[in-house]
Amino acid sequence: MDTLIPHSSLDASTLETILDDIVSRDGTDYGEYDLSVEQKRKQALRALESGDAFLLFDTESETIKMVPKDALNNYDLM
Repeated sequence: MDTLIPHSSLDASTLETILDDIVSRDGTDYGEYDLSVEQKRKQALRALESGDAFLLFDTESETIKMVPKDALNNYDLM
């Protein structure tokens, strides 16, 4: 089961740390040019703030992941 984490419930430094971890994971570079971790973090934050993506805590792997809004139906949410 996954738990939805409202990004607005996290303090700024915690959210920044979580986003840095997410955007620095292997397989997160998909563009024609490389972006810095800070640029990727800003893009991720914009996606969260606009409601285009959400943070989920995966209880099996005990990690936090960011998923697009249209993929939420694929998860078993608590």
